[in-house]
Amino acid sequence: MKLADLAKELKISPESMIKFIQDFDLELSECITTNFNVKDDFAKFARENISFLKKYEKDLEQTKSVEDIAGTINQSPEKVAEIIKSEKPRLFDNGMYKSSVSSFGIDHKLGGNYEFVYNYFGKKTSLKERDFIGYRDLFFHISKELDPFINNTPLTDWGIHKPAGIILYGPPGSGKIFWANKIAEIIGYQFKEIKKYYLGTSFVDGLKTNFNDFLIQMLKEEKTLLFMEDFDDIMRERSEKKTVLSCDEETKEIVLNYISRFEEEDLLMVGSANSVADIDKDILAPGRFDVVIPVFPPNSRERSEMILYFMTENLAKDALLMKILTANNADHLPFWEDISSKMKVFSNTMIVDFTQSLKKRIRNQYLKDNSENIKIDSKLLNAARRDASAKLTEEYLNQVAQFISDVSVNNYDDFPKRIAALKIELESYKVVETPRKSIGFQTKTDEKTNK
Repeated sequence: MKLADLAKELKISPESMIKFIQDFDLELSECITTNFNVKDDFAKFARENISFLKKYEKDLEQTKSVEDIAGTINQSPEKVAEIIKSEKPRLFDNGMYKSSVSSFGIDHKLGGNYEFVYNYFGKKTSLKERDFIGYRDLFFHISKELDPFINNTPLTDWGIHKPAGIILYGPPGSGKIFWANKIAEIIGYQFKEIKKYYLGTSFVDGLKTNFNDFLIQMLKEEKTLLFMEDFDDIMRERSEKKTVLSCDEETKEIVLNYISRFEEEDLLMVGSANSVADIDKDILAPGRFDVVIPVFPPNSRERSEMILYFMTENLAKDALLMKILTANNADHLPFWEDISSKMKVFSNTMIVDFTQSLKKRIRNQYLKDNSENIKIDSKLLNAARRDASAKLTEEYLNQVAQFISDVSVNNYDDFPKRIAALKIELESYKVVETPRKSIGFQTKTDEKTNK
């Protein structure tokens, strides 16, 4: 059963059910699949607690002040205000909070008793069995943008068409190709990557072919998602300061020529970009690539989960590394929280590099001592972190800064907490220069200035 069908049965909006999952920090894999089929435990919970879900939805729809929320959940206004400040919700000019704020969600964060919710989800899905780690907010945001593919009602009831193109943008190594594959999975399209050699002229079986021929062929295929890397370079806007390669300009013109046929031919093109700032405005025009989705570097909790996942990936229960991890309590998330907090703005790729380096160091220690009695201490962890930091270059940090600028313009209301957290992490790398002392004798004024 789809989430939309369950919502219709219970006469509750799918949006409020999605917000409920996020507010109560429920693991996605325990509630729904990536194509929005409802899991049995969640369906059972929803049917048996329909009155609570309707009360939750009614509260969600109301505009309310801090005092209103505090009165509803019997908590102090000061505590409510503190939680709301950290959530960064949308605010009306008159100080009333928009319907994105749930009184029950705030009460849950303040320690309210909602054990009845978690009683339905006793079995914790292991990291290995999850479709992806973290990123619930991004998953639901993407799903909302893909609604015209998932349901027919946006077109029949509202005249909202499927997007012809989507741009996934974010710093290198943040997982854009993963999310492009996930989009294909959600909408039931076959995934096909546009290789670099497709863009020029080539010979196949002695016949001359080019990107125009390739795109015509793809339009004949059944439900296809075309993925293009380096989209911001290929679709760059021409200017006096920035030159554009003739082959890229030709590719852009071919895409613009055929994009009006994408929807009717069930073709979706997804571009991967580090930034959307320099992409040609003709490409971003309505009806073309007008859906832009940010892909963030993982936050601290997601980094911990990723480290645990990659450290234990493909390991048998009696594997030597598994025994060493277990002896150090490193087979649980809390062990990794400290080192994860030091990996500020690390990309997914850097997390993988860290785990590979750490595995090698542990193995080298084992070969040296011929003993499983290995302590995974700060010396080992920090050495692996330094190895992974090789990609944490000035260029990468500048790309993260540009990403924050882009997402603040294009998607701020969708991800205020992530943006704020990423800004704080990036700030930690800024170098504060101490004032230089002047050469020669100093006056009393100079001495005060330099103190």
